[in-house]
Amino acid sequence: MRRRLINSTLAVVLVVIAVFGVSLVIVETRTISASAQESVESEALRLISVVDSRLLGEERINPGVLAEQIDPKRYALVEIPGREPIAVGERPSGSVLRAIETGERGETVTVEESRTAVTREVGRTLLIIGAVALLAIVSAVLLAVRQANRLTSPLTDLAETAERLGSGDPRPRHKRYGVPELDRVADVLDSSAERIARMLTAERRLAADASHQLRTPLTALSMRIEEISVTDDPDTVKEEANIALTQVERLTDVVERLLTNSRDPRTGSAVVFDLDEIVKQQIEEWRPAYRSAGRALVCSGKHGLRAVGTPGAVAQVLAALIENSLMHGGGTVALRTRVTGNQVVIEVTDEGPGVPAELGARIFERTISGRNSTGIGLAVARDLAEADGGRLELLQQHPAVFALFLSRTPMDRETPERPVR
Repeated sequence: MRRRLINSTLAVVLVVIAVFGVSLVIVETRTISASAQESVESEALRLISVVDSRLLGEERINPGVLAEQIDPKRYALVEIPGREPIAVGERPSGSVLRAIETGERGETVTVEESRTAVTREVGRTLLIIGAVALLAIVSAVLLAVRQANRLTSPLTDLAETAERLGSGDPRPRHKRYGVPELDRVADVLDSSAERIARMLTAERRLAADASHQLRTPLTALSMRIEEISVTDDPDTVKEEANIALTQVERLTDVVERLLTNSRDPRTGSAVVFDLDEIVKQQIEEWRPAYRSAGRALVCSGKHGLRAVGTPGAVAQVLAALIENSLMHGGGTVALRTRVTGNQVVIEVTDEGPGVPAELGARIFERTISGRNSTGIGLAVARDLAEADGGRLELLQQHPAVFALFLSRTPMDRETPERPVR
């Protein structure tokens, strides 16, 4: 493209020089020739007037007197009737400019000048025109190179940006070039880069969330399958198989929920569900792990509560809180259900050291963790809670008390709080 721009600009300049340059040469040549001819004629007229005045005054006419009246480079011949012709200067050879004038007494004056002087003047004029044309060509080439660089460099830069996008580097460059059309292309590429970056972030986030959320259920499912493989009791096999199928259904629900959140976090599948079933399910699933750690997992509070949300998402939020207490807390972990206004609250607390003061305000941020964990669990739990219109909060840091708030249905049966069990 650079070569084409330079060639096209140079071609335009050459055409302009050819058209106007040739016309100027013709005009200047004719002007110089006409000016030289007029000068010769003017000199012949002046010389004839001198000769007439001297003849009238009966003064002497000789070459010395006439030589003072003409250009030394010219030749003059004065012819007076009855006298010898008087020649002044050296007569030129070859092509000459000639002017002849006749006086009142029949005398004639002929002035001649060689065309060599005219040719030299025309040559000097052509040299000046050629120098100006050369300067114009050089200036045009420099201007064409500058313009070509101004256009091709941004195009090369934009091509590199597009290649970076294709190679998986979606960082926008926010670089503009002062050319509206190229700036428009840069805007589109930057917008595409931002969209690709958001898509890649969402995919990486989905992969991290899925890995974190599926790790514990898959471990539990693996343990169930191992128990099935080592037992010969049909009743035990049937019981463990039913539990495994339930866990598979929960895993399916988890995957669907993660995919839904990755596409649009605002899209929910909230229904009215029995909160007791979710709490019971989580306690049964996590109690073996707590028993292995020498700790207890209990629940208390009101029962018979019904909430609005996605059962699988609520189960995942509780699982994240219970797992967080198992990893970072201490002592007995208690789940307590209560009602506040038009909301149902599930509190998860333990007897450990609590949440450090420096992490309290950022505990739900990704990669924020008090120990060597991923820092994803609480962030995912908060996203799942908010997707169903609920919220997850840290009510107390010492000891740690997390609370999941869900919308309450007006059909809840007001029952006394259940004892700790």
